[in-house]
Amino acid sequence: MKRSRTFLFLLPAVALLHACGQPEKPSRINSETVSPSDSGFYEADEFADIRVLRYQIPGWDQLTLQQKQLCYYLNMAGLAGRDIMWDQNYRYNLRIRRAIEAVLLNYNGERSGTEWEAFETYAKQVFFSNGIHHHYSNDKHEPAFSRTWFEQALAESGVKLAPEAMEAIFNPEVDAKKVSLDASKDLVLASAVNFYGEDVSQGEVEQYYAAKEAIGTDEPLSYGLNSKLVRNASGQLEERTYRVGGLYGPALEESVKWLEKAMGVAENEAQRKALGFLIEYYRTGDLKVWDDFNVAWVKDVESTVDYILGFVEVYNDPMGKRGSYEAIVEVNDPVATKNMEVIMRNAQWFEDNSPLLPQHKKKDVVGITYRFINTVGEAGDASPSTPIGVNLPNANWIRAKHGSKSVSLGNISDAYDKSSGSSTLEVFCHDAKEIELAKAHGALAGKLHTALHEVVGHASGQLEPGVGETDATLKSYASTLEEGRADLVALYFVMDPKLVELGVMPSLEVGMAEYDSYIRNGLLVQLRRIKPGKDIEEAHMRNRMWVSAWAYERGKADSVIVKVVRDGDTYYDIRDYDKLRNIFGELLREVQRIKSQGDYKACQALVETYGVKVDPAIHAEVLRRAEQIRTKPYAGFIQPEMEAVTGADGSITDVKVTYPKDFLGQMLRYAERHSFLPDEN
Repeated sequence: MKRSRTFLFLLPAVALLHACGQPEKPSRINSETVSPSDSGFYEADEFADIRVLRYQIPGWDQLTLQQKQLCYYLNMAGLAGRDIMWDQNYRYNLRIRRAIEAVLLNYNGERSGTEWEAFETYAKQVFFSNGIHHHYSNDKHEPAFSRTWFEQALAESGVKLAPEAMEAIFNPEVDAKKVSLDASKDLVLASAVNFYGEDVSQGEVEQYYAAKEAIGTDEPLSYGLNSKLVRNASGQLEERTYRVGGLYGPALEESVKWLEKAMGVAENEAQRKALGFLIEYYRTGDLKVWDDFNVAWVKDVESTVDYILGFVEVYNDPMGKRGSYEAIVEVNDPVATKNMEVIMRNAQWFEDNSPLLPQHKKKDVVGITYRFINTVGEAGDASPSTPIGVNLPNANWIRAKHGSKSVSLGNISDAYDKSSGSSTLEVFCHDAKEIELAKAHGALAGKLHTALHEVVGHASGQLEPGVGETDATLKSYASTLEEGRADLVALYFVMDPKLVELGVMPSLEVGMAEYDSYIRNGLLVQLRRIKPGKDIEEAHMRNRMWVSAWAYERGKADSVIVKVVRDGDTYYDIRDYDKLRNIFGELLREVQRIKSQGDYKACQALVETYGVKVDPAIHAEVLRRAEQIRTKPYAGFIQPEMEAVTGADGSITDVKVTYPKDFLGQMLRYAERHSFLPDEN
């Protein structure tokens, strides 16, 4: 299906005060800040199905001036690309965002009542998701205000919005799904994500890259990671590369400016070398340089300040090729790292003692680096919704030859733990013992799962000779299979006495609490996140579902997990944790075989059979029960903000961190300070 396009350039919203000939007036951008010592510091806002939280940066004042400068420059480099994520998510996102910003800043009509309140909620949803589609479900946000009201508000704010963009907001049939993983449809044409030309089909994408990937090499490039695939004037497919002077050039040029400053205050030569490769990559879009950067980045294991920058994860591409822009700037937490680095030091033991087939085990696990870090700034696909753990790089050959870095985002997890909100435990736990285990060990169990998932899980296993990058082989199922594989590694070892021996947990009750939590979430709790009648499409939700459902079915004959219905409510009670561990090991062996051999049919059967379809009766029940829970199902963060303090000679003498009070206020400041792209690319 070919979609028409009409171009309309909108200035950043703050510029509209002048561009539209309106007189200057007091700013409507809320610039108030809060202190970490304030009561209720962690909770900032809530709306729709979202909680907005804050996190603090412990130990900031103990950093050297050089380290603070480095954090500041890297954070500015990350924020410079914020517009990229918006444009990648949907082709009309930037123009819609700027129209919303204009109304928030310039509208002089009634700022109360049903219409305004619905608009403000919609604005927050769009800002939180970096676009008009939900950040997790991929469904379009539904405006509860009328089109007539919005058109009037736009007119009174001095801005126009093209009919196509207006239709995208109000017509539920237009570009309804950001990322579609419905196997019965053409995945590219059914997805609104802006990685492909509007008339490019799935078959064409597969054919285009098949020729590139057919070339045998031990160091395959990540084809498609850094480009948009479009049809040129001659009807041929071609890539528009993300680079300075190319697609997203203005934002990347701004980012390079700050990365060059970061090079000047790098902590060591290894870090300086990696930053140099990243700058070259942004300038050229050369995928070989991207690999050079990742190798250099993995080898930098001494720096206190570290970062994730670039076009990294491929979850937003239904074909699993194109990287979403993201930025995370982080500082090592040496105390927390020391407490958990024993997992890193024993990586070979975990590999040797895993239930994988011998030919799929790594004989020499190299270069794994694991740290607990404190996040100091995020942007793009990492904000406002953020991960709690990351393992990179993604290229299998780099992992095998050079290793990987894993991080747990300590202050993010801490903010989740300290934020208020009623628990799901009383609603979905089977009995008092399950609740007791969760309260006693749930926090540690979650941290251990994240550590094992990132450090051991993603770094484990190897492909068979002749099998290329499995993201290409397994297509749209690659992401969910890899996340499920890493989860299974964590689940298998979190019930291993070795963890007690290593001193990272006091008893196997921690593992039991994690098993309870995983099954409870995979089969019940996470269903509160999707709408009635919908399938599960998000990769992580799918993997939790297929792991849990497969294990439940596999253990039925031995009553390993028993389904209990009490007063019309469904619960899952684990009766034999040791047998469940063996089941997880059996599934892990098969999942690794699928990945190692690139077995698409087996992967498709596993995911489609156990991880996609939802029992409508169970779903309705979960939604009914979830009404008792006051805590919203999703959460994300307002970012701390940095300000450079300069001396008389213009040099930076300090970098101050503040914690904004208002979510919309930060979004409007970002529009003012970090907008570098036109409305459509």
